[in-house]
Amino acid sequence: MISLSLLQRQVIESPLDKRLFVAGRAGTGKTTVGVERMHYLLAQGVPADSVLLLTPQRTMQEPYLNLLYSPERSAGGEATSATIGGLAKRMCDLFWPLAAEAAGFKNPDQPPVFLTLETAQYYMAYLVRPLLEQGYFQSLTIDRNRLYSQILDNLNKSAVVGFPHTEIGARMDSAWFGDPVQRRIYQDAQECANRFRAYCLEHNLLDFSLQLEIFANILWHEGHVQDYLKRTYRHLIYDNVEEDGPRSHDIINAWLPDFDSALLIYDTDAGYRYFLGGDAVTGYALADACDERVQFADSFVSSENIANLSNMLVSAITHRETETTDTSSTLDFILTHYYPEMLDQVVARIKSLIKDDGISPAEIVVLAPYLSDALRFSITNRLEAAGIPWRSHRPSRSLRDEPASRTLLTLSALAHPQWNIRPTKFDVAHTLMFALNTDLIRAQLLTEIVYRPPFDSLRAFDEIKLETQERITYALGERFTNLRNWLEDYRQSAPQPLDFFLRRLFGEVLSQPDYGFHGNMDAVRVASSLIESIKKFRQVMEPTMRDLSGLTERHDDIRLADEDLAGLGREYIAMLEDGVLAAQYLESWRSENVDTVLVAPAHTFLMMNHPVAAQFWLDPGSSGWAQRLAQPLTHPYVLSRHWEAGRLWTDADEVNAETESLARLTGGLLSRCRERVILALADLGETGFEQRGSLLRAFQKVLQESQPG
Repeated sequence: MISLSLLQRQVIESPLDKRLFVAGRAGTGKTTVGVERMHYLLAQGVPADSVLLLTPQRTMQEPYLNLLYSPERSAGGEATSATIGGLAKRMCDLFWPLAAEAAGFKNPDQPPVFLTLETAQYYMAYLVRPLLEQGYFQSLTIDRNRLYSQILDNLNKSAVVGFPHTEIGARMDSAWFGDPVQRRIYQDAQECANRFRAYCLEHNLLDFSLQLEIFANILWHEGHVQDYLKRTYRHLIYDNVEEDGPRSHDIINAWLPDFDSALLIYDTDAGYRYFLGGDAVTGYALADACDERVQFADSFVSSENIANLSNMLVSAITHRETETTDTSSTLDFILTHYYPEMLDQVVARIKSLIKDDGISPAEIVVLAPYLSDALRFSITNRLEAAGIPWRSHRPSRSLRDEPASRTLLTLSALAHPQWNIRPTKFDVAHTLMFALNTDLIRAQLLTEIVYRPPFDSLRAFDEIKLETQERITYALGERFTNLRNWLEDYRQSAPQPLDFFLRRLFGEVLSQPDYGFHGNMDAVRVASSLIESIKKFRQVMEPTMRDLSGLTERHDDIRLADEDLAGLGREYIAMLEDGVLAAQYLESWRSENVDTVLVAPAHTFLMMNHPVAAQFWLDPGSSGWAQRLAQPLTHPYVLSRHWEAGRLWTDADEVNAETESLARLTGGLLSRCRERVILALADLGETGFEQRGSLLRAFQKVLQESQPG
């Protein structure tokens, strides 16, 4: 039974005609109130299908979904859990005849095709690649996947903030103070955005930005649409208001008077999604449209000492005065000269916390400003060697970089010789190592014998010399033979869509005992995300296959190779090789009550909203804790609703933005910490250089002020 305060109960059991705005820091019980309010509404007989749950991001809905999917919940309708973007998509689908012609689609009598993040990047690549050959972005050195994603990000920001997409380049150009070459980059980015939007209108394609624009600019103002929404949804629960965009806040502000009841939940000192268009200012303004404001102050997570540390650290970052206190009981250090030594001691301390202090692995998190491949491998390899269960989450990591997905895709290429994809011996060796659950030496030896490009099939294990078979071991040979026979049988049959093929391969071979995916939950999660990604790609591309295959002008790398659905698998692999990132998949965010140490970037941990007992902050001297990522094609502050048109973005603005971001980040992390923070610092950082970033200077100031005398 959950223990609730009097204030929490008052909010939960408030009348069914009240619109409340609840604000407070993380850990003060706001989401708990939201979940219990949902439970209370259903217990009072409110029809579940009249309740609308909104969050800025689907991953924030997990506590509510646990209630809605609970077996203890009484039977009945289903509450709607959505984002504004998801709601926009539903309305575009439901009221397409009202929207299609008004939005300017060339074929309003044809159904819409909704794009995912991946398929939007696919079409963006289709349009931008020829322009790159003509000299667009010539002065810019950037990975192509980042180029595509930043152009799409600009379109999304225009929709989320609420300005025409044709003004993107002009807004950034007017704020630029520097090399004139950058102005040409803004022009190129604007041209690409314009071409993408025109292509979408011509082919009935709806990316996120177009869905939201149609909903906000057209459908929301239609009487039929408003009548439908207001009759369907009578009660609103809107959590993490501060992380949503201004256009979402505009719609809710106009809609609020028509709800019987509403509970809006706002996290003060948050706003971590500002780089995606989140606007805490317009979010807080929604309080004016509510009947009552409620402030939550007491934390159910952080101890008093952690709260004092948070106040002192934020004040040190923002150069404000605050009351000093002793931090020795909550702040600890790992100090070494070299980075590998530091990682060794971090793992040793984690082991001590688990064994000596009795802290559950699930109550420990290892955080870094960025989680590079090298750091992720180094820390997780040490945890594994120490027998400490771990899990890692990095949403920005492309599926192509995951060993589990590379294994599946390499096996897919071997099973489909008609694709004319010849994996390298390096890829095949690592695939056999992972799939057959063996070491790299045996996998390489096996690969050298059974895989001989340009031949695309694998030789049988029985053809290998007996002494070599013994070196490889017969147990490994048996696993290889089972896998090879399965692939050969598939090659003799009619090809299937790639997601069907992978489901069969995973279920019939790779997940079986002694194979690499058996019991490896991280690999299973990656496989699940990959298959879901391929499925969505196929569902979007199937309706447009004939259109694309009929184009007279098309880029060789982007064409559809086969009319058969199996040919889409080759297109998907080409897309991944081009660096397209996978969209978010809920499976990778689920907290799952797994007793494991989490290794993640700091911002990712914040968005998971999962309090822990102990936090390890790696390399606090790194400038990455404060500096925002270099994004030459977009700008989250200039493309916001609060930026004054024509004003220049100066170094002073950059410093102020970094200070505000660092204060928000550290305050958010500490509000999700129960007992202690361990700073892990090496004289020479991950890159081998001495680092003295602003976070480390702030900690030095805190330590100086907290010392007695």
